[in-house]
Amino acid sequence: MELPHFSLDGRVAVITGGARGIGLAIAHRLAAAGAKIAVVDLDQAASDAAVAELQAAGHTAIACVIDVTDEAQVEAMTQQVVDQLGSYDILVTSAAIVGRNAYAWETSADEWRQVLDINLTGAWLCNRAALGPMRASKYGRIINIASIAGKEGNPKLGPYSASKAGVIGMTKSLGKELADTEIRVHSVAPAVIHTPMLDQVSQETIDYMVSKIPVGRTGRPEEVAALVHYLASEDCSFTTGSCFDISGGRATY
Repeated sequence: MELPHFSLDGRVAVITGGARGIGLAIAHRLAAAGAKIAVVDLDQAASDAAVAELQAAGHTAIACVIDVTDEAQVEAMTQQVVDQLGSYDILVTSAAIVGRNAYAWETSADEWRQVLDINLTGAWLCNRAALGPMRASKYGRIINIASIAGKEGNPKLGPYSASKAGVIGMTKSLGKELADTEIRVHSVAPAVIHTPMLDQVSQETIDYMVSKIPVGRTGRPEEVAALVHYLASEDCSFTTGSCFDISGGRATY
């Protein structure tokens, strides 16, 4: 029997936060599987660099520089993807911030809102916009990058933990809403992954998170990308709304 290779030939993948870290690793993985890539990010220079990397490797890629919290910009990006790449088959929402490490009584309402706005509302706006072309084509794969913090909570990261719990819940609801279609929706909950985002986190918090991982190390972006590759493929067909852990044994159910 021939084993599946999770081909994405002819598919178009949109990756928010795709200019660096987990998002960039996912962009490279899905492009290597045959997908055309839209790198969606707020940083123009980083987006251009990511697209140049992908094109240098022989892949088709475009940059879409937007703020994911801006509804009009998200809708315009969705149309840009369809116009320039021909379809919109896969969405990966990786755009996120950690926010300041602080106890709840040290956190301002504005700090709370900023993290929730980017991590949760931004993901929801992108999910909602993607459903236009996906429902029209009667096919889609959505993967929302959550976090183990959304399942267990991390101290001094209340807004981040709450935002990722929201992403998991949103994914469950949307998966059920679309269960009778060929659009599959999942979330992925990594433990701490070695990315530039760790620069926003105190060493004390990093040490705490790694201490809870039985494997005893941080994860690699490429390991998250491998899981997302499967979830983005046609082979992932009999599961939806689920949260897939990739946590070095920290979470096992």
